[in-house]
Amino acid sequence: MNTKQTWQRLLKYAGKYKIYGILAVISALISVASSLIGPFLIGRTIDEMIGKGAVRFDEVFRLLVLLGFVYAVGSLFGWLLTYLTNRLAYQTVNELRGEMFDHLNVLPLKYHDNHPQGDSISRFVNDIDAVSDGLLQGFSTLLTGVFTIAGAVGLMLYTSPLMTLVVLLSAPASYFVARFVTVKSQQLFRDQARILGSLNGYVEEMVGGQKVVQAFRYEEHSFAEFSAQNEQLYQTGVKSQFYSSLSNPATRLVNNVTFSIIAMIGSVMVILSRITVGDLSSFLIYANLFAKPFNEITGVITQLQSATASAQRIFRVLDEPAETPDRPDAVDLPQAQGLIEFRDVRFAYEQERPLIKALNLTVTPGTRVAIVGKTGAGKTTLVNLLMRFYDADAGEIAVDGVNINRLSRDGLRRAFGMVLQDTWLFGGTVRENIAYGKPDASLEEVMAAAKAANAHGFIMRLPQGYDTVIDGGEGSLSQGQKQLLTIARVMLVDPPMLILDEATSSIDTLTEIRIQQAFLKMMEGRTSFVIAHRLSTIREADLILFMKDGDVVESGSHEELLARGGHYAGLYNSQFAVTT
Repeated sequence: MNTKQTWQRLLKYAGKYKIYGILAVISALISVASSLIGPFLIGRTIDEMIGKGAVRFDEVFRLLVLLGFVYAVGSLFGWLLTYLTNRLAYQTVNELRGEMFDHLNVLPLKYHDNHPQGDSISRFVNDIDAVSDGLLQGFSTLLTGVFTIAGAVGLMLYTSPLMTLVVLLSAPASYFVARFVTVKSQQLFRDQARILGSLNGYVEEMVGGQKVVQAFRYEEHSFAEFSAQNEQLYQTGVKSQFYSSLSNPATRLVNNVTFSIIAMIGSVMVILSRITVGDLSSFLIYANLFAKPFNEITGVITQLQSATASAQRIFRVLDEPAETPDRPDAVDLPQAQGLIEFRDVRFAYEQERPLIKALNLTVTPGTRVAIVGKTGAGKTTLVNLLMRFYDADAGEIAVDGVNINRLSRDGLRRAFGMVLQDTWLFGGTVRENIAYGKPDASLEEVMAAAKAANAHGFIMRLPQGYDTVIDGGEGSLSQGQKQLLTIARVMLVDPPMLILDEATSSIDTLTEIRIQQAFLKMMEGRTSFVIAHRLSTIREADLILFMKDGDVVESGSHEELLARGGHYAGLYNSQFAVTT
């Protein structure tokens, strides 16, 4: 997307608030008209002061009062212009920010897996702010600039066509100087925005993993990497600012030379009585007004270029294809019975490296299924496909005999409760975090879920109990306590099917036993999938699937698989065999 297309797209957003634009245009017209009438009155005032003893004080006073009124009106509408352009810019950016947040929520999981969180945050915060600044400065400057140039040219032609020609000849020189600098610096601003996003991503990773950084004594390495990226940002920033800063002084130089030539020509014309001293004074002010928009525009080129680069990064996110929409005839899943079928399913994160080649699996209603295998065997991928976080490349997955592609995603995902190894909590009270999936739940329901998850005890020891505010970060909660809250969250929703992906990996053995009891009660009559590395958590499963390279190579109960002496038995014995 080039610069022209980028701004055309931005202006479409601004067009939704055209009432502010119309009022801004009117305000700009009045403000500019006042600034143009002022020099004319100043010239007339000078002509009323012919010399010593020949001053018409009554007329001078009248003109000065009128001049004061004109400038007061100009200031009022200048303020109104600023107010309206602020409203237009911030309403536009508010719309853009809302659309971007909404789009981030509907992007497929693949996008978030392949893009650093810090870079997405940088686009959402830094790039949006840069667009806001560019719109705010650019709209106001261009609007008043066009009117000022047109009005100044007309009044200069009325005063002296010869001197006007000199002024107009300087305009192309100013333009080409500014254009040369713009082309040179545009790419640097794109690089600056890209490097800033990368740096934000790196900082977010390092800050979020400080415990690991310090535990592995990685501080010097992380600082060295940060310094390298920061230095790259510094160098790019300095170059982009240097090139863009050349524009304003270069155009001012052209304008000052022009101003000097006009002053000399005008002085000769006054001597020859072609124009009055007042006319010359007015013309010099108009020449300055004519040059001022060019200087202002080149002055905001930096912000406009930064805004362009940032807008392109934002639109690249908005142009990312959203999650495949539901079919027009998609239906919500009725009360799920829990029959799950995988029929010749194939899938690959990267087409040249297939993961699941031909998976066939049938899980009857109410079955507790444990999925085990080495890291990278495809355990979590199985869940991702079942939840339609990713769509299978071939084959079919069915719930209660209905292909999940014919179900709405909301309906499908509502039928499952998930407890993940990564504990995600948000800034809010403990009660709000537990009630995330059921916001209208009563306190009694929340407490019952917390008791079932063995979380009630530590919650009541918090300063405000269930009303204690947590920030979603490390805070005062241990990793195990956070995991208990996520378990309580699912227990409150009470879904017809369950997915537990390493749900007890951060919990001590004693608490794990208690949680397992709660899970067993919750899983009664429900189809449940349990992914675990610790085999002690899956002995009670009705069906154990051992996955290898994306395929189910063994299936059966705990006792059956041990008696078979295959992959599962080898994994189990590696954890529990006693060496003598």
